[in-house]
Amino acid sequence: MRILIVEDDDRIAKPLAEDLKHQHHAVDIAGDGIEGWEYAQAGNYDLILLDLMLPRLDGITLCKRLRASNCNAFILMLTARDTTSDKIIGLDAGADDYLVKPFELEELAARIRALSRRSPETRQLILIHGELQLDPSNCHVTYADKPLSLTPKEYMILECFLKNPTQILTRSAILDKLWEFDKLSGEETVKTHITNLRKKLRAVGSSEDFIETVYGVGYRLCPK
Repeated sequence: MRILIVEDDDRIAKPLAEDLKHQHHAVDIAGDGIEGWEYAQAGNYDLILLDLMLPRLDGITLCKRLRASNCNAFILMLTARDTTSDKIIGLDAGADDYLVKPFELEELAARIRALSRRSPETRQLILIHGELQLDPSNCHVTYADKPLSLTPKEYMILECFLKNPTQILTRSAILDKLWEFDKLSGEETVKTHITNLRKKLRAVGSSEDFIETVYGVGYRLCPK
């Protein structure tokens, strides 16, 4: 694998790099978050070992930036913080795994092997329709590179359309998929959410009919 280590402590980064090279990996080291970003943009890495506490740009912000830029490398967070909330923040930012310092090199090697065995089908792929992109790994949505701020239900509806780009979805079908356990919601709730979703898409430059109404049936994405 081609691996990037983003770690500001040479006492950790250099021995780690030597160990990974002995395992026949190609390894680069970046000493801070900005340098890590520059390395990641210039190189095609399979795995990024990312420290949480970094100068110039912290690990969480860098992780989010990498995912927003469609970086598909596996990201393994390395940090001294071991609380559940810290782990959740790291994983929600787009990390694939989380390892607490100090750690044994054997455990890191095992985690790298586990990540390398993941097939592309097991990873959450970015959903694209025209200029719209939705990244399930961090719930980041953009249209023409402009970010969309969506409510959870708006996000779920949009994701549903993107996973079924040629299918006409009725209000009842959307209701069944997304409100399965909410008996108080009706089809008018779906209509309201789609109306709001259309407004937000138009606000960032989409066409009027990005989500088409198929009268008497339901809704679908406008063909590209």
